[in-house]
Amino acid sequence: MSEPKPGVGRIVHYVSYGTPGGEYGQECRAAIVTETLEFEPGSAEEHRRGEVGLCVLNPTGQFFNRGVPFGKGDAPCVAGQLTGGSWHWPAHAERDPDRA
Repeated sequence: MSEPKPGVGRIVHYVSYGTPGGEYGQECRAAIVTETLEFEPGSAEEHRRGEVGLCVLNPTGQFFNRGVPFGKGDAPCVAGQLTGGSWHWPAHAERDPDRA
């Protein structure tokens, strides 16, 4: 089965960076895709494929971020195995992309 493609309005998880001093660790946050970025194969920006714009929903507010990379190789929502500043599919989307 091929990997689902992100689309505007889809729900994904954003991985927060946490704080440098460790007061706050990395956390998965709900996010809504606000834009998808398309890069031509063979172009100088092809390495940016999978980047999206997000509206990240935090308990204390929301923020908007553009050019967020897909967290390739991340174990979804497992502390210490995430890449801060990336996004990934929620667990149910990985099992059944038509439900996401």
